[in-house]
Amino acid sequence: MDFILPNTLTTGGIPWEKVLPPLIPRLNGTYGHYSWSPLLIPETDNASSTEVHCDENGFTVQVDVKHFNPKDLLVKVIGEFVEVQGKHEEKKDGPGFTTRQFNRRYRIPKGVDTMALESAVSPEGILIISAPMLKSANTKALT
Repeated sequence: MDFILPNTLTTGGIPWEKVLPPLIPRLNGTYGHYSWSPLLIPETDNASSTEVHCDENGFTVQVDVKHFNPKDLLVKVIGEFVEVQGKHEEKKDGPGFTTRQFNRRYRIPKGVDTMALESAVSPEGILIISAPMLKSANTKALT
């Protein structure tokens, strides 16, 4: 939704504390006669489950995949992205199954040798994807 402001009114002059509460209710609490809490609560432990690092030595991505076996993971390069997919089924009590899956994409920085990209899972359940930087014509071998 776009809001069109008159030329005489700047965004700094809008009393946002009076405009926003009716449009965006608080996540937990009350508004007027209503009390509610959100239906969906994001998982906070996934926020730090990935680390991406790139420097002159190369490109590295570390993803927490402790809930997956290595055979349940797929790492592939698509264009300028490396894509990680994980999927497996867990048997539940009763006749049904629970499926756990994820898809993540990471942009590969320019200058990374994607043909030398490697991936491995550590004993702690961390997927490590790494690739060296391309050797430039200005790089000389030391002898």
